[in-house]
Amino acid sequence: MLSEPRSGRLAAWGNALLAGFVSPDDAVLAIVGEDAVHRVEGLPGESAPVGLTLALGRLRTLGVSGLRVALPAPGHPLGLSGPPEFNARALEAEEAVIGHGAGYGLVPEVHEAGPAGDVHVEVVWHCLAVREAPPADVPSLGEAERELAEALRDATAVLSRLDVAGAGPVAEAAIDAYRSRAERGREVLAPGYPPRAVRVLELAQRVGLLVSVAYESGHGGAVSSAEMAARAEALRPVERTARRAQVAAYNSVVEERERGVR
Repeated sequence: MLSEPRSGRLAAWGNALLAGFVSPDDAVLAIVGEDAVHRVEGLPGESAPVGLTLALGRLRTLGVSGLRVALPAPGHPLGLSGPPEFNARALEAEEAVIGHGAGYGLVPEVHEAGPAGDVHVEVVWHCLAVREAPPADVPSLGEAERELAEALRDATAVLSRLDVAGAGPVAEAAIDAYRSRAERGREVLAPGYPPRAVRVLELAQRVGLLVSVAYESGHGGAVSSAEMAARAEALRPVERTARRAQVAAYNSVVEERERGVR
């Protein structure tokens, strides 16, 4: 949860492109980010992988009018709608993009090469059939915002007592780095998203950052097995809530369109 998932970038900027808010070149540039190249494999009518510009245009002609995000984890098929074959691939990748309006989904496969500090990253998105059905366990933006505030408050009380709350110099350094990246011009979401979605995503990412810091700090002050169990029990629902809120933010423009808000 420390960085924006690739499925989030693809869905956000793909939605902006489908709605006419950005050009194909700008959308692809934002989706690729610091990676070297993204390609899409398995598109109907294509025998070989194609670039993102062609892929997004083809998905539009196939009937895709919006893109949703799925961020599944073991025991939690968040954002998925089936079939089992697609769900399994998405669970292995821990993310996926699902088309709205036509039964197609995209699962990333990431390839890295090169020495530390000079890693070359290529991403192949596998286009697969998906079931057109409501995504699993995705809250509304309002629900996500309330759940984040409640989960953060409850977990902070427990983790503070166990001295693993994401407090201290390690956590502060991580949070400072996060803020620095944001201030250097990292655009949250994409044109066309409501301000509330941006706010929910920023909070979800910050909560996810604190959870990651807590996990990476070892057992912190939790020295007994009971304390370690309490620590894990406190972190688990917070991480789940942060993932749900991220998905709600990315999917908000599609959900609003379905409700006739936009």
